[in-house]
Amino acid sequence: MALSQRELPDGRVELVDAAALESSPLYNHDLAPVPVARRNWTTYNFAALWISMAHCIPTYMLASGLMAQGMNWKQALFTILLGNTIVLVPILLNSHPGTKYGIPFPVFARAAYGTAGSNVPALMRALVACGWFGIQAWIGGEALQTFFATLFPAWPTLLGPGFMGHTTTEWLSFLLFWGLNIWIIYRGMDLLRKVENWAAPYVLIVTAMLVVWAVKAAHGLGPLMSQPGKFPTLESFLPVFWPSLTAMIGFWATLSLNMPDFTRFGRSQREQVVGQTIALPTTMFVFAAMGVLVTSASAILYGEPIWDPIKLVGKFTDPFIVGFAMFSVVVATLAVNIAANVVSPANDFANALPRWISFKTGGLITGIVGILMQPWRLLADPKGYIFTWLVGYSGGLGSIAGVLIADYWIVRKRKLDLADLYLPDGRYGSWNLAAVIATLAGCALAWGGLVVPALKPLYDYAWFVGFFVSGALYIALSRMRPVAVPEPARP
Repeated sequence: MALSQRELPDGRVELVDAAALESSPLYNHDLAPVPVARRNWTTYNFAALWISMAHCIPTYMLASGLMAQGMNWKQALFTILLGNTIVLVPILLNSHPGTKYGIPFPVFARAAYGTAGSNVPALMRALVACGWFGIQAWIGGEALQTFFATLFPAWPTLLGPGFMGHTTTEWLSFLLFWGLNIWIIYRGMDLLRKVENWAAPYVLIVTAMLVVWAVKAAHGLGPLMSQPGKFPTLESFLPVFWPSLTAMIGFWATLSLNMPDFTRFGRSQREQVVGQTIALPTTMFVFAAMGVLVTSASAILYGEPIWDPIKLVGKFTDPFIVGFAMFSVVVATLAVNIAANVVSPANDFANALPRWISFKTGGLITGIVGILMQPWRLLADPKGYIFTWLVGYSGGLGSIAGVLIADYWIVRKRKLDLADLYLPDGRYGSWNLAAVIATLAGCALAWGGLVVPALKPLYDYAWFVGFFVSGALYIALSRMRPVAVPEPARP
């Protein structure tokens, strides 16, 4: 199959005749490269995407969870800002091929791992997204439960005590919210975009209201800022700082891989870089700071820090305030969940079986696996959420990021053959064992501390260990067996 690609003066590349690939088993319309004419996302669109995704309850829980573990507000915010600044680097590096070639993450991964081997990073990323889908669905279910209890005070015990530590109506609220997610997926992304346009500001408004309440209830900012932490010295702080920093990086380690799913629509490299750089660190910092203020107030008023804002709002007595807040959380969590946790796994599952799995089917698979991962256990306490979930998966995703960045920027020098990414017998082959070996080595060292006591210190740095080990090993293995780099695209 003879296909050519052309490069525009701005560096973006497109296939001359993408329709000729439709007979390939590795091609479907969801995975196809976006034509240059349809790459129209601007700086504002990328900034708005991050603002929308960052204004969610798990972001709020980052800072409040760190404070619940004993950090003071300065330590918590410093950890969050540094973590998000660090993870911005792999996000931008992996965003570049999306804008240049118009390809989604699983297709981009074919260059490094092979057309079949790309399912290794794609499905690893998809499983993490399923976990996040379940977490957000459980949070949305909690909000629905609180909302219904406000309207009908007898609701919590209406259907009996339930099981696994949660009442029957809690399970029902969770399944209702889960079903709402699946319904929107099957209605299509147009409905999601309409919800996104007004959902994100809702969370910001509600959180701002909580901040105003916190300042008034604590009689000013002074008492909030004076809340002491449990780690007054650097020596006592560092042991909890490093795993916490890894967790902060792990929070967006997911998007550091699959940003091509969004940047493939970018109008230029400059616009996607500026939009993401402006929005990600600042939004995360500001929203987390709001969580710090509210959590500090809860410690003053109730004698303990309440890191879950839904449980905190549930303590309010005014049914209108509780109802409005919970309705806002439901709407915003719905929008964030589908945007951040369905687009990627739906594409990833489609990459495994392009002829059999569509975006809608991939979304349904995401929802089912999300339930099976039992998100209620992950959110049971801040230690499980931050140090088990976030740190744990960061090692695997860091290992993938190391291979992808090393392959694209160092080994292939940003040159890809678009057509061959969709051909089983193309230059990229079915499997690149160097990428798989490097990824497994990074994962082994990052996760080894869970079973080998001598490696336990490495687990606290899971993302860093996985990233640098896999990247360095991949470069070394690639030099032993050099890859064929395509010629520059024709203008």
